[in-house]
Amino acid sequence: MTTLLDSYAKCGDVASARKVFDEMPVRDVATWNALLAGLAQGTEPNLALLLFRRLAGSFRELPPREEPNAVTVVAALSACAQLGTLKDGLAVHEFARTIGAVDNVCVGNALIDMYSKCGSLSRALEVFHSIKLEDRTLVSYNATIQALSIHGHGEDALKLFDEMPARIEPDEITYLAVMGGCNHAGLVDDGRRVFDSMRVPPNMKHYGTIVDLLGRAGRLAEAYDMIMSMPFPADIVLWQTLLGAAKMHGNVDLAELAATKLADLGSNVDGDYVLLSNVYASKSRWVDVGRVRDTMRSNDVKKVPGFSYTEIDGVMHKFINGDKEHMRWREIYRALDEIGSRICALGYEPETSNVLHDIGEEEKQYALSYHSEKLAIAFGLISTPPGETIRVIKNLRTCGDCHVVAKLISKAYNRVIIIRDRARFHRFEDGHCSCRDYW
Repeated sequence: MTTLLDSYAKCGDVASARKVFDEMPVRDVATWNALLAGLAQGTEPNLALLLFRRLAGSFRELPPREEPNAVTVVAALSACAQLGTLKDGLAVHEFARTIGAVDNVCVGNALIDMYSKCGSLSRALEVFHSIKLEDRTLVSYNATIQALSIHGHGEDALKLFDEMPARIEPDEITYLAVMGGCNHAGLVDDGRRVFDSMRVPPNMKHYGTIVDLLGRAGRLAEAYDMIMSMPFPADIVLWQTLLGAAKMHGNVDLAELAATKLADLGSNVDGDYVLLSNVYASKSRWVDVGRVRDTMRSNDVKKVPGFSYTEIDGVMHKFINGDKEHMRWREIYRALDEIGSRICALGYEPETSNVLHDIGEEEKQYALSYHSEKLAIAFGLISTPPGETIRVIKNLRTCGDCHVVAKLISKAYNRVIIIRDRARFHRFEDGHCSCRDYW
């Protein structure tokens, strides 16, 4: 029955999983763990945390067979990592200390992953260094290299990769993590060196990372040649990567080629059309922009809206672009006006090139002002005491203007702002970002 429960939970059938759980005549810790892990790894991490809190709150009253263990903690940490909720992660870490599971290497690895994904690289590194050298596993190194990479510390990720003990053989994940670090930090030659030295056959993701690395650096011909030289046909993601690079560098011919390949492969997602439209818009080719949008409408493709989350006092607050649904939206908009005045005094000028529509300059500035991450940051400023770190999770990549604004806010308000977007973390402090403006 435990296996059945696990299957239901991982498939997202929470009602059936809960029914099996409730009907079990005898439960043990494996039962709890199966339900927790299934929910955490499936589509219900919030429910997994709710269940964990119930378990943690009454664990001293449970019979010995149901007492939570290291596996329970790992499942709860997985849920925290998915949600990016640092406060919950800290509570689970404390619970691990309470039950004596904190020295378990699997718990340590899960803590590294959780802290990294919740935006606290320093805590992730503290956990890694607390694990004895002889106890560290491949997972320990993979999690830490990945943490360094997504936080923009490509050089440190490379250093840790080079320092891995001879007894630990890098796997596909290791190479992907370290090359990702090179990608985020613009370390093109180092990334190529790692790729050329791989001791496992590179897969599509490895090629994709190198294509992205070359493309971001403007080496578009090399990126295209890399795709054409692969031992297997490029997939949709790889052509989307090349399309993104073409958009970044305004290469219309390459963007059109990639878009054609994507159409041939049957891709019909909004991102493909938006990227191609953005390339045309950046060149003021509004007729072509209109043609792309007409195609989107005829194919019934809708653009995914940008949204951002921020956690205040244990409550997650969601914002969409131009949002006026939040109960404190008037205060948020007033805060944005004040932010605008402060950052303009620091030399801010709206990057209206990020608004890719054929509209007037004033309308473009208005459209930029109310992006979801700006609303989330403004809410964080009015809802937390001075000096407290503001953490934001965004479903899309942050735009160039929001990136500039976050840097200036961090300086104007003496705040650390951490934004976790679709690809990586940005840590803003004193007018600078950890990505060094390369993302």
